[in-house]
Amino acid sequence: MMPMQPAGFVGFPDAKMKPVKIPDFFFTDLLPQIDDLAELKLTLHCFWLLNEQDGQLKYLRGAELRADEILLRSLTLESDLRTPQQTLADALERATARGTLLKLEIETGTPASGDEASEDWYFINTVKGRQTLALVRQGKLGELRKVLPEEARLKVERPNVFALYEQNIGLLTPLIADQLRDMEKSYPPDWIDEAFMIAVAGNKRALRYIQAVLKRWETDGKDERTHEAGRGDSEAELRRKYIPDEFSDIILG
Repeated sequence: MMPMQPAGFVGFPDAKMKPVKIPDFFFTDLLPQIDDLAELKLTLHCFWLLNEQDGQLKYLRGAELRADEILLRSLTLESDLRTPQQTLADALERATARGTLLKLEIETGTPASGDEASEDWYFINTVKGRQTLALVRQGKLGELRKVLPEEARLKVERPNVFALYEQNIGLLTPLIADQLRDMEKSYPPDWIDEAFMIAVAGNKRALRYIQAVLKRWETDGKDERTHEAGRGDSEAELRRKYIPDEFSDIILG
């Protein structure tokens, strides 16, 4: 006897189903850019969740996404060594870096009380989403008070390293994403921002270049005056100031 094959999709039911609105711009402009299956599944799931919401303030809470069994089940792949939660974290970073989702960090509690915590909220990057996010950041959206703890305060998040890379260097790959995460753990955010600025100013848009700049600062110390770096410096000066000798022929040769 032939072994039984797992049941596939049995088809949509005859009963009337609720439509989900997805902008045609998704298919013409965004879909061709998405090269990660988990990011694609997350993006479609976000459209579905937002379609289910009522009211003017439509957003997604990271905690609820991380507890969403349907979403996590869709992100479970036998070929993936990561947990569904790890896959989701990577997909959220990719969608935020790509600009599909707008991320807002909500700080709750107070440092003095010792109960400081934070939440991550996500908005779809539409005109309405951008306007809502701006109002939230300015504290002008009355509905916000209904869903936030009384002592909550908003923090405008600085661009994460994924966004810095895609905006200034190129498309993310899983290997590069891992290296960027290591970079965030190893160096202060200001150093990373400045290293990207130096790479762009010197027209050396490579992750190895940025890593070499950071490594030199870590080894030799960072001159606080380097915020002026790259403004008029020649390539030779950039090489001398920031690139360790052992990287020179690889990165700048």
